[in-house]
Amino acid sequence: MSGVYAACLLVSTACLVLLDMRFALVFRRRPVASTVALIVGVVFFAAWDAVGIGLGVFRHLDSRWATGILLAPEFPIEELLFLIFLTYLTLILLSGLQRWRERKDSR
Repeated sequence: MSGVYAACLLVSTACLVLLDMRFALVFRRRPVASTVALIVGVVFFAAWDAVGIGLGVFRHLDSRWATGILLAPEFPIEELLFLIFLTYLTLILLSGLQRWRERKDSR
């Protein structure tokens, strides 16, 4: 069962990409700004995790669902995939909300 969590994160992120492409919410609308926002968000949350790891708040526990691949001490690859998913989902939700408000105001 190793890698199931990473696979789920990848499939979920792929679904976000399909949603984004279909409705032009993030990357099709503003590719450069979206790339910068995604990178800044992931770096911010990775730094947040690093502080938490340094303080002993966050720990990596072995799981049969995880790959066991650590990018840094206490920082599994699944965490990076989750941060990408979380940031991308947030960008899609904010873009969708903005588009909904614009459509509502134009009526």
